[in-house]
Amino acid sequence: MIETESADGVCTIRLCRPEQRNALTPEMLREIRSHALRTQDMSMRCVLIEGAGRVFSAGFDLRLAAADPTGDTMRALLRELSETIQALRNLELPVVIAAQGAAIAGACALLAGADIVVSNAEAKLGYPVLLLGISPAVSAPFLQRDIAPGIARERMLDTRLISGARAFESGLVHHLVENPECVRVEAERIALSIARKPISGVRATKRWLRLLTGVSEDLRNEGLSVSLGLVGSDEERERLGKAWGNRSS
Repeated sequence: MIETESADGVCTIRLCRPEQRNALTPEMLREIRSHALRTQDMSMRCVLIEGAGRVFSAGFDLRLAAADPTGDTMRALLRELSETIQALRNLELPVVIAAQGAAIAGACALLAGADIVVSNAEAKLGYPVLLLGISPAVSAPFLQRDIAPGIARERMLDTRLISGARAFESGLVHHLVENPECVRVEAERIALSIARKPISGVRATKRWLRLLTGVSEDLRNEGLSVSLGLVGSDEERERLGKAWGNRSS
């Protein structure tokens, strides 16, 4: 479900479930984190994360979560998401994400692990997790560091998806192209450009940015705890089963 390739100093991590719109599983999130961490011991200079097919990712595999009455799958998804975002932010290599078409819920949260996000004007982004009776608190500590507080509050509470153009205006997206077909091309161009820069300066800058914009373990764990505390409730199980019991994301 995850493919990797390395060339010209760029390690590309690719989500490969296009038939399920790259719906995320706990295993996929662990693999993303594992591959990204491994790059620090290689001769890599930049990490590029992209999704195969028409969309980056439509979020968690909710069919998988709905099929687990214990709630353990949803809990694992939330934990792995939080760990992966933090790992990407702490990485000493720059992270570029190509988010064409859609980055929804958990996939939109994953963008917070990137230093640079590329998307297209008509892409759909947002955090509709409140519709499941679960709080997006797991994402909030990272989002609050990246965009204006008022916009962050709106995104956490408004379940409507926004366009890539609106996401660009709010700071969720950093480079905007017109067509989804151009997103990966632009992201690859940016990653290669970074990879050509002196690695010592790049790593030092990433370490400094981590200090300036980092999320403490206590704050991250508290946000995760809020989200986990709602998993398994009657409301969450009912909404999850009705809305996504027979399909992914």
